[in-house]
Amino acid sequence: MRLAEWCGLSRLVTEKVKLTGAKNGAGAAADAKVSSIVGGMAAGADSIDDLHVLRHGAMPAVFAGARAPSTPGTFLRAFTHGHALQLHAVHRRFLAALAAHTPLLPGSDELAFIDVDSTHKRVYGRAKQGAEYGRFKGIRTLRPLLATVCTPQSRPVIVGIRMRRGKAADSRGAPKFVSEALATAREAGCTGTRILRADSQFYNAGVIAACRRAVRHAVPRTPATR
Repeated sequence: MRLAEWCGLSRLVTEKVKLTGAKNGAGAAADAKVSSIVGGMAAGADSIDDLHVLRHGAMPAVFAGARAPSTPGTFLRAFTHGHALQLHAVHRRFLAALAAHTPLLPGSDELAFIDVDSTHKRVYGRAKQGAEYGRFKGIRTLRPLLATVCTPQSRPVIVGIRMRRGKAADSRGAPKFVSEALATAREAGCTGTRILRADSQFYNAGVIAACRRAVRHAVPRTPATR
């Protein structure tokens, strides 16, 4: 959590996350709630109920006035798709700061791999935005796009997630998502060769055009290249 503060997590959440219109004060103190969720995940929590770990052991030395797990749960349920994009903006800037403070992606100035794929995430509530019966019969899912970056010397690091409806096609929204993933990887220090890896569903004109734009933006604009 000290590293998160050095990299400006609370400041970025305060600047970018605005849950306007949220009821019952769900959008208040977004920085404290996001920090609590991140801290709980680092301590092993994988559900809202597991965030009670913040109230045990020596955790009060890190978190003052820890809330009940229902408080961050109410906070997360207030998010719409637009609010989730605010968190994406925080993630993008935080990842760049994290890479600057730690050897997160060693060798990224020479070679980095950006992997893009879609997946299914099972959900159980009928009121969840975008949840639909898709490829798996009788199972309600979301269909997120995922992007990771790694180097030959590092493990994969998530650079982007885009939530989509359960029936979304594999590559729906991929061109813009790929553009963001390539830009985020560059901001995180991947200034060498960047190789995009994806399955055949992503081999389309939109994705290729996004890669070409990323190459043009990465080339310094000197008199010889204009």
